[in-house]
Amino acid sequence: MSIQTLLSAAADDISANENFKRSSSVWLWGSISAATVVHFLIFAFWPSMFAPDVSFSVEETPIVDLPPEVEIPPPPEAIKRPATPVITDAVIEEDVTIAPVTFDDNPADQLPPPPDASGEGNSDMPFWAPRDVDPGYRDGRSEAALVACLEKHYPPLLRDAGIGGQVTVWAYVDETGEVVKTQPNKSSGHPAMDEVATEQVRVCPGAEFSPGMYGDRPVPLWVALPITFTPR
Repeated sequence: MSIQTLLSAAADDISANENFKRSSSVWLWGSISAATVVHFLIFAFWPSMFAPDVSFSVEETPIVDLPPEVEIPPPPEAIKRPATPVITDAVIEEDVTIAPVTFDDNPADQLPPPPDASGEGNSDMPFWAPRDVDPGYRDGRSEAALVACLEKHYPPLLRDAGIGGQVTVWAYVDETGEVVKTQPNKSSGHPAMDEVATEQVRVCPGAEFSPGMYGDRPVPLWVALPITFTPR
């Protein structure tokens, strides 16, 4: 292909490009004008359109009465601590076995009555009070000392006649373990024997008692002590 032919083809391409630019400008403005006319006709002759009524009214909210105020009860009282074991330095020379507590060994007629209406009880009369540990002999030597006092003051007429018996004595033991008051509970049938037992539980030297315990503190309590007289 010759150079003249190439130049002629290039000139034709340039003229076609110019023609396209001029014709595209005419089409652009013509399209805009036609779109404007069409939109004007639509808005001018199209039926009117209205949006539906979506308004609403607010009704007055009725006043609701509040429920009565509930009084919250106070919290429950704290649970009392369990009894704290009391450790003693007394030496027990023999093994001690605590027998099971049964109603046969503790008949109802030997139990003290409940406290009076005030709840305090009368220390001059036996009464029941809450406790975790009953008063008792401080150790085996204390019980042996009481037995020795009973033998020493055994009524001579009854001892010589070989008459024995058992007396149940009420003993009021205070917070220090001292026996403050005593009185007979169940008689042996012999007034002299009852008198000796009631007196010696209170005054016998060496017969020491440990106080009753309620929780971790000592409390004064009445306790029923069986006293046995055995003739030799």
